[in-house]
Amino acid sequence: MPDYEARHIIEAMRSGIPSRAVGRCFSEARPNLMRSIQNRLDGISRGDASSGMIIRGRYGEGKTHLLNTVLSMAYERNMVVTMLPLSMETPMDKLHVLYPALVSHTYLPGREQPGFLDLMRNQTLTSPQSVSLQEFAKDRLNCDKLYFLFRSYLKNMDNDETEFSLRADLEGSFLSTQQVKKIYRASFHEVAKPRVTFAKTLHTIDYIDFLSMFFRIMGYQGWVILFDEAELMGRLAKKARLNFYRNMAPFLMPDDRLIRTFSVFAFTDSYVSEVIERKHDLKNLEELFPEDPEPILSVINQIIHSYQLAPLSQEEVTQIIHRIRDYHAAAYDWQPMDTDEDLLRVADISGYLLRTRLRAVIETLDQEYQYGNAQNITIGALQDETYTEEEPPSLDELNI
Repeated sequence: MPDYEARHIIEAMRSGIPSRAVGRCFSEARPNLMRSIQNRLDGISRGDASSGMIIRGRYGEGKTHLLNTVLSMAYERNMVVTMLPLSMETPMDKLHVLYPALVSHTYLPGREQPGFLDLMRNQTLTSPQSVSLQEFAKDRLNCDKLYFLFRSYLKNMDNDETEFSLRADLEGSFLSTQQVKKIYRASFHEVAKPRVTFAKTLHTIDYIDFLSMFFRIMGYQGWVILFDEAELMGRLAKKARLNFYRNMAPFLMPDDRLIRTFSVFAFTDSYVSEVIERKHDLKNLEELFPEDPEPILSVINQIIHSYQLAPLSQEEVTQIIHRIRDYHAAAYDWQPMDTDEDLLRVADISGYLLRTRLRAVIETLDQEYQYGNAQNITIGALQDETYTEEEPPSLDELNI
């Protein structure tokens, strides 16, 4: 009888689309790196300080697969996970633009859908968890807006309109300080006196700090934040790019406010040469922030000296091929005739990208399953596409 979970894994690998299921089942490669990440996750679960790391690797060498593996490891430890690809629509140089996407890509362990604010409905103003959160929001953030907002939220859970506004703020549709003060006064019949006026361009990091404490108080062992395709931030203008590095700092070098959080940024291997060096980021930093280069300088140096994903060894590729062969057999309830060595030879002639080599192995198994034997699979040269725009017709041509 076919194994449908195995079929899901094979079809995900055939399509080349990163999958949590694949990350969960193919975690043996790069044992030293995985052991280091495992130690970090275990340490954070025990209460060690928050930390972050950067990985770099060539296109198709398994960066996203690695992040999916970390996601599965985090779930096993009862940790909340956010996995978010960076892009021009989710730019990290503007945390107030990034934050709503961060929230919408956050998953609690054991849940298939994102979301976590329903956990607040079990709280009251005087419950121990909410009291701790109120103290955290009042005393340990840059701006105390969240103190007044959170108290108002707890007070108005039976008022649909007000609750919706406050919930929307926690999801990234930020209310102004004046709006929060108005809601707070209506809720408690007293005047809110924030010590700092909220500005979303300055204080969005407070929301991320607040969530890290919220997850901890709700009983989770930590929060793992995975940023994929970070190299796309290299397309930003120089000042925005430096701000991107500045905003990476709280995740890579968190202070004592970011609670039990482990963050990973994945870049392409060429980011250092094509962006930091070619676009002169160190010179730009000296030009724009000569008196105060930190923490941008530290982040750039971390990217330069970050862990690089080396191509998998022949032994590691063989192990993966063996697993693919077993999953394919289980997925379609048959027994392949090709051995691991046969399939390794297919992989070896199918280019240098790991993703392409593994898809060639699956195609070979598909052909053998469907037709009884597999034809030779070759990878041709990629052709350059040309993009031209047709000239609009003239009025004479249209006979007007």
